[in-house]
Amino acid sequence: MLYLFCMKSKKIALIGANGQLGNDLQRVLSEENAYTVFPLIHADIEISDPESIKNTLNNINPDIVVNTAAYNNVDESETNPEKAFLINAVANKHLAYYCKEKNSTLVSISSDYVFGVDGDRTTPYRESDCPGPVNAYGISKLAGEHFVRYGCTKHFIIRTCGLFGIESSSGKKTNFVESMLKASKEKNIIQVVDDQCISPTYTYNLAKQICRIIKTDAFGLYHAASEGSCSWYEFAKEIFALISKHVNLEAISSSKLKNPAKRPHYSVLENYNLKRLNINCMLDWKEGLKAYLQAKGLLYFPS
Repeated sequence: MLYLFCMKSKKIALIGANGQLGNDLQRVLSEENAYTVFPLIHADIEISDPESIKNTLNNINPDIVVNTAAYNNVDESETNPEKAFLINAVANKHLAYYCKEKNSTLVSISSDYVFGVDGDRTTPYRESDCPGPVNAYGISKLAGEHFVRYGCTKHFIIRTCGLFGIESSSGKKTNFVESMLKASKEKNIIQVVDDQCISPTYTYNLAKQICRIIKTDAFGLYHAASEGSCSWYEFAKEIFALISKHVNLEAISSSKLKNPAKRPHYSVLENYNLKRLNINCMLDWKEGLKAYLQAKGLLYFPS
């Protein structure tokens, strides 16, 4: 006699589904038979309101809640820290409490900007390194991490860096690559800082990595950023080199921009815990950029 066993798919509530990472997560997770994805945007759920969280998520009864929503305007966070803390910290507290009550898993996306206070740093940060933000945005993201950590035992906190994806960021309405391409059409000289070192990360690659992480029950903190590092100037230089476009690119110091918020001089992440579990699938940042430009139709690889 033949017995057929059908494994019930896990329900995932994906908050911020219209953002760069949210769009790619929706695509990647929906390809997995193990998951049924419920995409949520701001019109569906107000994560700063516990009642809105309860009313919306109770209709889904999710096994996993993935929160990609954030207030990610670094300079505006400096002048409006209350909003940054409401969305990046307090909202995570509400989500953590809800997930703890329902025995759901919470996946929270954090940032490399929880680091930077040790200005002489030249080696990538591991998850075990002590955070030290240099701006209100970074402080709000770190506070959000702590709310998740103590509020919900079944959690994955995922720090990443320098995101760029096919869909524009719902907050910024653009990303660095798009900004550079736009600037190349509008400016004779493009000035880019050369004293901030990062790991630019393609959101589609990050989405695939998150999918790997949530298949485990190894709850905790993870760094998930592209392998390798560069300055923003080097990032811009590689963008134009790949699409064979000549531009007048000028390297400048951060002090010349006079932004309200200070940025870390070095915020490169080491994916130590992913490698320890042998589940790291993050590409080198140049490979991620190539894949992004190809997906945008700006780069052609002959077959």
